[in-house]
Amino acid sequence: MIKNGSHAVKEEDKVESSSFSHSPEKRKRVIRVWCDGCYDMVHYGHSNQLRQAKAMGDYLVVGVHTDEEISKHKGPPVFTQAERYKMIRAIKWVDEIVEGAPYVTTLETLDKYNCDFCVHGDDITLTVDGKDTYDEVKRMGRYRECKRTQGVSTTDLVGRMLLLTKSHHSNVDNTAYQLHTDNFGKGPKGHSPWTGVSQFLQTSQKIIQFASGKEPQPGDTIIYVAGAFDLFHIGHVDFLETVHKQAEKPYVIVGLHFDQEVNRYKGKNYPIMNIHERTLSVLACRYVSEVVIGAPYAVGKDLLDHFKVDLVCHGKTEVFPDTDGTDPYTEPKKRGVFRILDSGNNLTSDDIVQRIIENRLQFEARNQKKEAKEMAVIEALKHKEDSLKTETALTNN
Repeated sequence: MIKNGSHAVKEEDKVESSSFSHSPEKRKRVIRVWCDGCYDMVHYGHSNQLRQAKAMGDYLVVGVHTDEEISKHKGPPVFTQAERYKMIRAIKWVDEIVEGAPYVTTLETLDKYNCDFCVHGDDITLTVDGKDTYDEVKRMGRYRECKRTQGVSTTDLVGRMLLLTKSHHSNVDNTAYQLHTDNFGKGPKGHSPWTGVSQFLQTSQKIIQFASGKEPQPGDTIIYVAGAFDLFHIGHVDFLETVHKQAEKPYVIVGLHFDQEVNRYKGKNYPIMNIHERTLSVLACRYVSEVVIGAPYAVGKDLLDHFKVDLVCHGKTEVFPDTDGTDPYTEPKKRGVFRILDSGNNLTSDDIVQRIIENRLQFEARNQKKEAKEMAVIEALKHKEDSLKTETALTNN
């Protein structure tokens, strides 16, 4: 066991890091990067931040805050710290995680984990009393910034769950959805550019950045799984990890169903995330090799032959019949390559939505409080900028 502050971390739970020495000689060759955060309701925006951070160095260490720290500064998280630790470990750009990382990032923390600098998005993170949590490392030149992913935020996703509209689906006009989101979490002084909602636009470049680009190699076992993988969560991670363990050299292909297909068998306003968003969420997982975007619901002969599939897996969740009433897994069952797996985790997207609904008022209050603090900082920065302009003008005269 390795002690991390007051939190014990099992060595086997950590992402392998033994090949990296902490010696000064080694550090000349290995740039160690620090990221930290709440990572509550982890989405592809978080993954993209970690991808960008990893690209700035060689080895990425991610600090994750405790439930207690988050509750103190922001309000209670949706996911427990154990769930959040596991989600971050599953992101393929992460080399090591630090459980119970302090909410305010200091030079002491960076030095303790031999990190050259820390990376954060171009938004702002504030303590309970409105101070920038990265102030010290910014002043000391140990801070780098990456671009925030437009079109996704926890606020936005929570809004979708509560609104029960389908306007976020990929082929639906989003005017009605925008009217609703304009009011969700909005403070009395308007929207913060960091907490507010914007539309996500998928590009081929973004998919390339997330994709592994690796082809199956001789001796690989090609495993196919299919589903919605909506609100990509710890239940999905545990299932995909179980799938990955089915072979010595697994090549896991995830078939993602189009939004309308998911809505056919799930109903309500599902999927909460559209096909473009779900693609990036799944590609960020270290157990996934490839994604089929808009996979056919029936796992038929053509798909199995095209990808040379050795094994088809499904979890303990219900298998809905195809539009014609047939079993979508008829062909793999006939070939004897179908396997039902029990990951030991029965968490579903429905459970997450239920958590949100039960804590709706608390969550809305948390977002409004967060946005109010951000707006105060924006006003202060604007005031400072105006004062500098006035000072410059007076000096020039």
